[in-house]
Amino acid sequence: MDELTIFYTYLLLLFIIVLGVIFVLVLRTSVRRGLISRSLNLGLLLVRFSISPPAQESTLQQIREKIALMEQFYNHLVLVRDKWWKTLLYGKPVFALELTVPSVGEEISFYVAVPRRLTGSVEKIIQGIFPDANVEESRDYNIFNPGGAVSASYIRLKENKYLPVRTYQKIEGDPMKELTNVFTKLAKSGEGAALQIVARPARKKWRKILKDHAKRVFHGKKEKSDVLLGAVSAAGEVFSASPKETPAAKAQEGPKRLTPLEEDFVRSLEAKASKALFESNIRVLASAPTEERARVIAAGLEAAFMQFSDPNANSFKVEQSRGHAQKGIIFNFSFRGFDERKKIILGSEELTSIFHFPNVFLETPHIKIVKAREAVPPVSLPREGLLLGYNVFRGETTEVRMLEEDRRRHLYTIGQTGTGKSVFLENMIIQDIEAGKGVGVIDPHGDLVERILGFIPRHRLQDVIYFNPGDVARPMGLNMLEYDPNYPEQKTFIVNELLSIFDKLYNMSIAGGPMFEQYFRNATLLVMDDPKSGNTLLEIERVLTDKTFRDLKLSRTSNIVVKNFWTQIAEKAGGEAALQNMVPYVASKFDNFVANEIMRPIIAQEKSAFNFREVMDSQKILLVNLSKGRLGDLNSSLIGLIMVGKMLMASLSRVDLPEERRRDFYLYIDEFQNVTTDSIATILSEARKYRLDLTITHQFIGQLKEEIKKAVFGNVGSMVSFRIGSDDAEFVAKQYKPMFGEQDLLNIDNYNCYVKLLINGQTTPPFSMKTYSSQKGDRETAETVKEISRTKYGRPREEVEREIIERHERPAV
Repeated sequence: MDELTIFYTYLLLLFIIVLGVIFVLVLRTSVRRGLISRSLNLGLLLVRFSISPPAQESTLQQIREKIALMEQFYNHLVLVRDKWWKTLLYGKPVFALELTVPSVGEEISFYVAVPRRLTGSVEKIIQGIFPDANVEESRDYNIFNPGGAVSASYIRLKENKYLPVRTYQKIEGDPMKELTNVFTKLAKSGEGAALQIVARPARKKWRKILKDHAKRVFHGKKEKSDVLLGAVSAAGEVFSASPKETPAAKAQEGPKRLTPLEEDFVRSLEAKASKALFESNIRVLASAPTEERARVIAAGLEAAFMQFSDPNANSFKVEQSRGHAQKGIIFNFSFRGFDERKKIILGSEELTSIFHFPNVFLETPHIKIVKAREAVPPVSLPREGLLLGYNVFRGETTEVRMLEEDRRRHLYTIGQTGTGKSVFLENMIIQDIEAGKGVGVIDPHGDLVERILGFIPRHRLQDVIYFNPGDVARPMGLNMLEYDPNYPEQKTFIVNELLSIFDKLYNMSIAGGPMFEQYFRNATLLVMDDPKSGNTLLEIERVLTDKTFRDLKLSRTSNIVVKNFWTQIAEKAGGEAALQNMVPYVASKFDNFVANEIMRPIIAQEKSAFNFREVMDSQKILLVNLSKGRLGDLNSSLIGLIMVGKMLMASLSRVDLPEERRRDFYLYIDEFQNVTTDSIATILSEARKYRLDLTITHQFIGQLKEEIKKAVFGNVGSMVSFRIGSDDAEFVAKQYKPMFGEQDLLNIDNYNCYVKLLINGQTTPPFSMKTYSSQKGDRETAETVKEISRTKYGRPREEVEREIIERHERPAV
């Protein structure tokens, strides 16, 4: 071979070497970039359980059976693989298991990170194995104190990277308890910690290595990693061997007989070889204001791994990192990277022992659990109708709607203040308004109707009646005694309703009595028999105190019973029932209202500002602001009670319309117990025929009289429960069992609720629902609506007061 040929040969070899080096460098860069790319493409799943103490203490076998479920999960993760060329470019795909407490907060969270393309599948796998699990995609957390120190270490196997350790099958109790207890000792702010396992399916060679190792031990061959085991076995042989035994004699005996320790070791190897195997990195990190404190936290987590030590096989050891090495572990922790140099081989049983979900009740506090369960909605959910909210169950979102026909059976809502009831009502009301429907809202606080004003569409501005008693400059009339002469039976309804109203306001069963009712009933009927001479609450007081006015009324009444009462009973009675004794007592009940500067211009107007029947039939928008801060409780309740009574009376008058021509009117009443009498039973049972559809809300059951409670729970078709108090949980839970219990109702988050929905007239199983957030209305629109309404329906105060005076001073002739 000549020199030129040799030169070109060496040159070719050099070129190949350089090309190879470049290829390796490019590949390593690509793999490192690929690792970061894979990390950024991992989806993080937060796994929570609804856990409560068991009725009876679980046995050790029951605990182990529950823990063993996690092995099924790991068996599924064996399938986390990629195509060969992706593995070459980006490295093997990994998954991560993380137990953490962030630097701000104290809840212990369980996370699983998997390739984003697999999050849906993994979520279903978890929920298939653990039906009670709640799995949701989560944003990443932060355990690091920005101005603090970090302690970081790897947990590795002591003897070699594959020999088995002790597992939960040989540990008394749940091994997770020792780990989670460490996290409870962290400060609520400034201290964070994490246990991270990054793993990937192991190559098949590791199964063969384990089996081969078991065979060698079985045949008496010792390995470097079996020194301790061999020493123990040899000690046993020294004390058990006969003096006559010689090496030659042993050779003639055949295969060596294993000691019990060796048999147990072989079984451990074979058991591990039979399980799913994973190449794993285990990291422990802690962050705290000082290096000493961070080390104490990390040491606590590291010490928990001592429970997995098996003197006959293997145990864990700690490799602390400092300086550049610590930066590397923090980098790999943050990006969930896999460090080939630190890998150990763990079986699914070993992984389960170190990390399993909290499906077993742990006494450890602060574990992030599902405070309230979720449930799937019925498949028969309508696709049209009023949008109530949405259900999220196992990653699937479903709109929850209510049909118009089912709304006629009414909707009842209960929940503590601040849980989201008002926002829930607001969204429903806005939908009805935008759909052109007739809507009534009675709001005891005023905030709800004030917000709704900002959502009135321009084409419905003239439909709004904003009844605000606080607008003293232009009061709107509200006369409870006003009735339709075509329906004289309404007079009896009005009297009965007024008696119920005063009974509610003054508890007349104690403060009243038969005589009060008799005087009140006959005075009211006498006033209404001749509306032309005055027909308001003001005239009831006057007919009691002014004989001349009473005589005028008596001269014009055609009701012989009423006339006989006043001429034959009241004026001739003596003792406590005497007219002069009863008048101050009955009249005193009206003084709070007729003498009040805000109330008098409202209730003393003979003609109401609007006709309730017309409001319903022409699909108006009636918004009633009963802000107690301005009116006081008593006045607010009176106006609300009158409003509801007149609405019921108007709906019953629709009997003159064929049912198909009665247009639905949707009445929303917040804190309904304050503005309803026992007639609510009539509304709930009868009003649906007249298309008065109620949505009623309040805070707790104790607010309801027993009769009203029975009427509500016996007649409402649909029910929505936000978080409630402990006093109500037992009663309300009965409506949702067996799907939800008392703890669910006590712990459900704000803007979440449980729903028992009527669908096509049929009851359906309860389910969970989230409500939509509040919207922001247009302030200018709200002011425009107010001005239009007060101009159209209000009257100048001076004019009203002058009219009242003139009517009162008018001669009784």
